[in-house]
Amino acid sequence: MLLTRRESLTEPPNLYVRDLDSADPRAITDFPDPAPQLAGATRETIAYTRADGVQLSGTLYLPAGYDKDRDGPLPLLMWAYPAEFTDAAVAGQVVDTGNRFVRPGGSSHLFMLTQGFAILDNPSMPIVGVDGAEPNDTYVEQLVSSAQAAVDAVVERGVADRDRIAVGGHSYGAFMTANLLAHSDLFRAGIARSGAYNRTLTPFGFQAEQRTYWEAPETYNIMSPFMHADRVNEPILLIHGADDSNSGTFPVQTERFYAALKGHGAVARYVVLPAEDHGYRARESVMHTLWEMTDWLNRYVRDAGPAAGGGR
Repeated sequence: MLLTRRESLTEPPNLYVRDLDSADPRAITDFPDPAPQLAGATRETIAYTRADGVQLSGTLYLPAGYDKDRDGPLPLLMWAYPAEFTDAAVAGQVVDTGNRFVRPGGSSHLFMLTQGFAILDNPSMPIVGVDGAEPNDTYVEQLVSSAQAAVDAVVERGVADRDRIAVGGHSYGAFMTANLLAHSDLFRAGIARSGAYNRTLTPFGFQAEQRTYWEAPETYNIMSPFMHADRVNEPILLIHGADDSNSGTFPVQTERFYAALKGHGAVARYVVLPAEDHGYRARESVMHTLWEMTDWLNRYVRDAGPAAGGGR
């Protein structure tokens, strides 16, 4: 006898008992679809190439009932998290989870599918060090290049309006979001949750960066969106748990970044979630986070008029 777990694109995960002498498994659980209203959303893995030849990919979600020919390009949210590599071939590997049953939970960005947004989930944002070079020494250049390739890919597919694309992320993804708004004009708005924005406050390394601030001060400074707050000219929503205990993402990171943004006249909102840690658990916090994200994206992306200058 074997106990197995089975799922598919449309079938929720359930447990089955399998008798090795019988071809028919017997279900011992019957968990229903927790969000049937999202059952019609479509999902596919898309692949594309960065300007330097690195192969990239992401998971593209489209709302239920969407027809490209009938409905045209949609507003899109890109939600990502960068990673460091020493080999471009490894960075370009594609993991296809097309048979996984996916429904959003907690404060997932995928809930924006209910608001008519397309979602590019986890698009590759590799930071590659080649021939012994440190990946982060060209962090900004590689980050912007990856984002440009992702934007071009969804626009060329006809599913995204180049003028209405937002970027967001949590933790290191929030750090990424702030950097993309500071160093590019690819996005109409951003959402940064529980991030770190001043790398001089994490002077003994962060993520895969093993050098200290004193060994690589220029890299730390260039990578810190706090140092470039005067260049953020798109609306940014900052969310942080008041009791964040994660190393490097103490709430002071967002407090100081918000102050720097407002001091330079940026459109910014700072939301503090009481008693929350690095992730958000309370029902009140989850629901409020989803409301803030929905309101921000509807106001500054979905319902936004043409970008200044007629395009981005």
